[in-house]
Amino acid sequence: MKKTLISALFICWAMVVSAQEATYKLTENVPYYSDEDRKSDEYIAERCKLDIYYPENVKNFPTIVWFHGGGLTGGNKHIDDAIKNKGVCVVSVNYRLYPKIKAPKYIEDAAAAVAWVFKNIESYGGDPSLIFVSGHSAGGYLASMVGLDKSWLDVYDIDANSIAGLIPFSGHTITHMTVREERGIPATQPIVDVLAPLYHVRADAPPMLLITGDRELEMLGRYEENAYMMRMMKVAGHTQTRLMELDGYGHGMTYPAYPLLINEVNRIVKERSETGGK
Repeated sequence: MKKTLISALFICWAMVVSAQEATYKLTENVPYYSDEDRKSDEYIAERCKLDIYYPENVKNFPTIVWFHGGGLTGGNKHIDDAIKNKGVCVVSVNYRLYPKIKAPKYIEDAAAAVAWVFKNIESYGGDPSLIFVSGHSAGGYLASMVGLDKSWLDVYDIDANSIAGLIPFSGHTITHMTVREERGIPATQPIVDVLAPLYHVRADAPPMLLITGDRELEMLGRYEENAYMMRMMKVAGHTQTRLMELDGYGHGMTYPAYPLLINEVNRIVKERSETGGK
């Protein structure tokens, strides 16, 4: 027991020292589709790029793939100061937006970006077995879709179960309101179909931490649909789904959620170190 405790304390200390001593580099506007795809589609060439913020003098670091919010109709890639200089790489992704495109194009983009990270992060010094997928609102929805519906990453011969963890912030778990708008369905009418993360609950999914704002301040029952996701994942046999409700915060709850994201990444990294990477 004492040896295990000392080992765990050393890992935590090493993470802190690593984060403090690392120097970080930002590489911007890296395309994640092929040259052929970008030449054939001007909107792909314009939007489908990512930024990589990574520790230069650290090897085998974990990576967070981050999808911005904006209702699938707006928003741009960004990396908040709260998740910089934490010993992790952050890959922030732009994707195509409605109404220029419709479902499921933005999910295709999310999968293409995650696949790019799996295939390229090692060249930056990252560990491809420690890739986490997160995002806020629409970005949380995309994170859940890519991580739960295995078909999106199957296109790239990547098993979605290779994702180290899913940490969506205030994401739809039902079919997204913009997808419903495309079909003429009002935002107040919930739908669960193949484009809903809830449709794809399964026991063997990656660890999942759902984070929402206060149920009384969130938009359109967002807490309740995440609570239902947690329940149905457990019913399906998934043992690593948790839900955190941030009392006093509404839908724009990223400020208190970012530390929880970093904590969850560090928790899983530490757990894998103690169990030999399993």
